[in-house]
Amino acid sequence: MQRTAELWGLDADVGTLQQEGGRAYFDIETSRPEDGWRTSSRFFVFDHGAIVDHLAARPLATRLVQGFRTAAAVVMEGGAFGYFRHAWRFGLFFIFPFLLVGLGMAISLALATYPLWLGLGLWQLPIGIALGYLFFAKLFIPWSDRFHTLHLFSDWDMAVAVSRLDNAIVNDWIEKSAQAASQAFELQADEYVISSHSMGSSMAAQTIGLLLEREPDLLDGKRVVFVTLGGATLQCALLRSASVLRARVGAIARAKNVTWLEVQCLTDVISFYKSSVTALTGHPDAPQPRLVFLRIKNMLFAERYKRIKLDFLRVHRQYVLASDRRSNFDFGLMTAGPLAAVTFKRFSGEWAQDAELDYPEEAVNGEPH
Repeated sequence: MQRTAELWGLDADVGTLQQEGGRAYFDIETSRPEDGWRTSSRFFVFDHGAIVDHLAARPLATRLVQGFRTAAAVVMEGGAFGYFRHAWRFGLFFIFPFLLVGLGMAISLALATYPLWLGLGLWQLPIGIALGYLFFAKLFIPWSDRFHTLHLFSDWDMAVAVSRLDNAIVNDWIEKSAQAASQAFELQADEYVISSHSMGSSMAAQTIGLLLEREPDLLDGKRVVFVTLGGATLQCALLRSASVLRARVGAIARAKNVTWLEVQCLTDVISFYKSSVTALTGHPDAPQPRLVFLRIKNMLFAERYKRIKLDFLRVHRQYVLASDRRSNFDFGLMTAGPLAAVTFKRFSGEWAQDAELDYPEEAVNGEPH
């Protein structure tokens, strides 16, 4: 946020993280004294990191076996076919960690059985087994961490759990998040922004969809913007078992007070670029999300972009990280700046380059939002 403030000529004060009634939040105050405006934003944090940590804490053998079972489930449920049909690069992202680990296992097996295929004495078999184990556990797995391989195994475990809603930890997270979000909507505000990134978009859709099922009038009279960053909701929604998720996507799309912005980038391979999540989840008659396209190359200095452009997970995270240059999207500006988040559906690169920043009148009312 401090980087955003410097970039856009704002003053920003970021508060400390608070815990209250099971809710985590912090406040941000932004202003520009010479223009006489001030914006107060309260961020409620819905972090599913504990679920990822739980999955990552399992023994290596369990993570590997469960990971391949999950991959098979994604294939059997039609997810893999959908990925390659609608976003072939996402399909490659799906198979990448499993192919990589499969290659490591094949090399380990070859090492473990070298006495057999070289026609050597069986007394060397224990040596081969030890070599195979050492290669896989002590060399290959640490090396593969640079590609976040086991993290991706856990990510797919979680994707299937979010689709099926058959995991007590995931279901409990959604339930508690729905309760906390309901309390947050009781607070007065000019605008309510629900922002989510990557797998968080499926979690957000499950949570807000559940709220709308229970409290159909919850958003009446409120201006709500549902922002999904990275266009990855279909990771879960394309699985056949994700019927509840697809229904909740439709409920959000049809909610009369909700504006849905889907922020996408061509160079982000972990996204369904130019795909409509509502149409592909069985709601072609519902309002489609407004697609907002960004170019990460335009957000960063050339040398910084050159360093990260081949790291697909780092590129995928840029939506919520600080920018070096003004462009048509800035996460901090959207969520804590003077502009209403809904403004970003028409936010232009030319407008962004205007050093004077001619803020729309509706966003400069001197009142907190």
